[in-house]
Order: sequence, then structure tokens, then C-alpha cells
Amino acid sequence: MTKSELIDEVALSRNLPRRTAEEVVNLIFDGMREALVNGERIEIRGFGSFKTRHYDGYTGRNPKTSQTIEVAPKVLPVFKVGKELRVRVNGGEEP
Repeated sequence: MTKSELIDEVALSRNLPRRTAEEVVNLIFDGMREALVNGERIEIRGFGSFKTRHYDGYTGRNPKTSQTIEVAPKVLPVFKVGKELRVRVNGGEEP
């Protein structure tokens, strides 16, 4: 599902104009984006959680040239699926 399809789905399910549904979806994504930028954790019950993970820098190697390079430290967003969603995706039965 794309963002555009999500907007259409929200508009249809709540009988909203597409423009209003787009604003709602954008507000949600902007809030989530801002929380992650600020290092906050996002938890959506029954769906999963988002957080940022810090990775240290390291010395790597370019596989084409065999030249060593320094990889800078970085922060990446990660998603952990919630139990309810995992069960539903796996056919509704808990392993």
C-alpha cells in the first residue's frame, strides 16, 4: 500500500474529502517523523514500535578497490512488529 492509497482508504472509510484525509495522514507521519528525530520511541498497540538505533563508526573495505574506508557513526530508525500483527500475518495462529 502506498501513501496515496492510504489517503484514499482513509477518505473512503470516514467519508472525508481526499484533501482532509491527506492532511490527517500527513499530520500522523509528521508527528512520527518528529518523534524519531528527537530520539523518542513510538508504540502503536497491536501494530508495533519504532525507535532509533545508534551504530558506531568502523573501518570498512571497498570490495571493488580493496581500499579501506572509514564509515561514520549513524542513527537509523528500526521497526519491531507487535505480537498481534505478527499473529495475524501468520494466519491467525500463534506459533
